[in-house]
Amino acid sequence: MPIPPHSLPSCPFCAIAAAYPPSSSISPPPSSTTTTPLTTSASSNPPLARVLLSTPHLVAFLDHAPISRGHVLIATRQHREKLSDVSVEEGRALGAWMGILCRAVVTSVLGKEAEAGGTQARGAETGAEEDAVGDWNVVQNNGARAAQVVPHVHFHIIPRPGDVPEIKNRSWTIFGKGQREELDDEDAEVLIDGMRKQLVKEIERVRRREGEEGLRLLMGEQRNGREYKL
Repeated sequence: MPIPPHSLPSCPFCAIAAAYPPSSSISPPPSSTTTTPLTTSASSNPPLARVLLSTPHLVAFLDHAPISRGHVLIATRQHREKLSDVSVEEGRALGAWMGILCRAVVTSVLGKEAEAGGTQARGAETGAEEDAVGDWNVVQNNGARAAQVVPHVHFHIIPRPGDVPEIKNRSWTIFGKGQREELDDEDAEVLIDGMRKQLVKEIERVRRREGEEGLRLLMGEQRNGREYKL
């Protein structure tokens, strides 16, 4: 028996999920639609969010207080407090999209930097030019004692630019720690536009590398009467 849909009116991520319904196209919505969210019962004052991806199971958006430039959150659409609460279908969607979203986020933010640092050249030597995306953290916390602030399952994608030094004590990088700053509105629009464009490229990359079957598996969560269009 499927896990029933669930949302929590007081949860900010539920409010974002409710305000930004699943898109019918893999091409992410333009900025104008993400700055004028739908009014829903989840919130009388719908939150502003810069949404990168909106599917039946997931919603990805810029963190409003990023640890680094391009910090993105991937949250389940339904309210699941901890990772152990997600359904199998939600878990499949998270697994399918995680790497693709990481590539889209980090490549759009650090792509030129990675190339300048020699990553592209090393990739070319091994025939893996497309793998030059830079460094980043993926962080997921469960419960207050594990530093979970919003009790709704979400993953952090945190790009690590070259001006962050390599240090011997790596605990802060392992757990995604760093100085948080308020998201700049103008820069946020630049970031999300670049990420959306890169996401479309990453979907095409799946088609090139894995064929239509790989694309079908990625889009598998859309099989119930909805299909994404590139």
